[in-house]
Order: sequence, then C-alpha cells, then structure tokens
Amino acid sequence: MNKGELIEKVAKECGLGKAVTEKVLSSVFGAITDAITAGEKVALLGFGTFSVSVRAAREGRNPQSGETMNIPAKKVVKFKAGTKLTDSVQ
Repeated sequence: MNKGELIEKVAKECGLGKAVTEKVLSSVFGAITDAITAGEKVALLGFGTFSVSVRAAREGRNPQSGETMNIPAKKVVKFKAGTKLTDSVQ
C-alpha cells in the first residue's frame, strides 16, 4: 500500500474528502518526523514505537574491489511493533 492508497482507504472509512485526509495524514507524519528529529520517542499504544538509535562506526568492505573502508557512525530510525500489531499479523 502506498500513500495514495492509504489516503483513499482512510477517507472512505472516515467519510472525509481525500484532500482533508491527505492534510491530516501529512500532519501526523510531520509530527512524528519532528519528534524523531528532536530525539524523542513516539509511542502509539497498540501500534508501535518510533525511536532514534546511533549505529556505531565500523569497518566494511567494498564489494567491487574488496578494499576495506571505514563506515562512519550515524543515527537511524528504529520501529518496534506493538503487541496488537504483532498479534494481528500472526
């Protein structure tokens, strides 16, 4: 499912127009992004938790040349699925 299909489904289920639904979803995604950028956790009960983690610097290998190279540390977004979401998939 892509963003357009998500907007269509939510609009249909809530009885809202697509433009309003797109604005709401964009606002929700923006709020999550802003919180993650600020280093906060976003916990949506039953759905899951978004957080930021630091991936340590490490040594890797160039697959084409086999030459070793340093991969710098970086921040990555993590998502841990909630119990309800996990149970609904099984």
